[in-house]
Amino acid sequence: MQSKTTCKNNTNITPDLFTFIEPGTMDADLLTRPSLSYWKDAMRRYRKNKVAMAATLILAIIVLLAIFAPILSPFTFDENNWSISNQGPTREHPFGTDNLGRDLWVRCWEGARVSLSIGVLVALVNATLGILYGGISGFVGGRTDLIMMRICEVIGAVPQMLWVTLLVIVLKPGFLPIILALSATGWIGMARLFRGQVFSIKESEFVMASRCLGTGKLWIIFKHLVPNAISPILTSMAFAIPGAIFAEAFLSYIGLGLPLPLASWGNLSSNGANVFLTYPYQLIFPSILICITMLCFTLIGDALRDALDPRMRK
Repeated sequence: MQSKTTCKNNTNITPDLFTFIEPGTMDADLLTRPSLSYWKDAMRRYRKNKVAMAATLILAIIVLLAIFAPILSPFTFDENNWSISNQGPTREHPFGTDNLGRDLWVRCWEGARVSLSIGVLVALVNATLGILYGGISGFVGGRTDLIMMRICEVIGAVPQMLWVTLLVIVLKPGFLPIILALSATGWIGMARLFRGQVFSIKESEFVMASRCLGTGKLWIIFKHLVPNAISPILTSMAFAIPGAIFAEAFLSYIGLGLPLPLASWGNLSSNGANVFLTYPYQLIFPSILICITMLCFTLIGDALRDALDPRMRK
């Protein structure tokens, strides 16, 4: 028997070419990286997106100012002072004053409360109605799904802003009527989105097992289908908020927004547009706040879409 082993390429393999390792000296069973759940991994990827983190920080600052700026200011949003009407930005009035001498700094942040509240509430109402409608349509299927989707197509055939304008005129302008008008047709997109998700999930084994146990349809929708389709729902809601803010601003701009002296970014922009050539700051400040807020929500929505997509995981 030969003491050496010869490979095909005529290279001699000898024992001195190897290093002997004692048993138990290596932790071979240790994981190279900690195990992460779906949501922890999504948050990790979201935090790596520097643009999204910057947008989140800016949006947080806007929300904090909307909450505390009117409280800490010595002025109120409806306090008139004719002696300082149409005064430019000063240390006492950082955003200047309007034609009635009201402090625009306070009015802008008071308007932020209203505009952000409308955007968030509209997104929540649209998500709730869309999940219920789309979930029932996709889960039941058949003729029920056909009829429910035809109803959506009939409603969606009319431009949304026309529906909104007509409903606001009928209900009279106000905080609640604007939310109802924007939610009247805004849920259709969410319903179609969730219906598609239901079709891809409802034949899964865990859903079939739940149905065999006699679980009700609504329980299956909210217990099984919604959690598994939450990523596109959250992304859609993030994009719906800036859309609702812009819609409220448009309604206020054409005179169908909140009644005076209530403040929103929309009616502040509308009032500033009337005197833009003379006092441009009255339009510039609320318009900048609208643009920054909508941009932040859009960037956050893009980041959520990437972070919640399992195919983007590395």
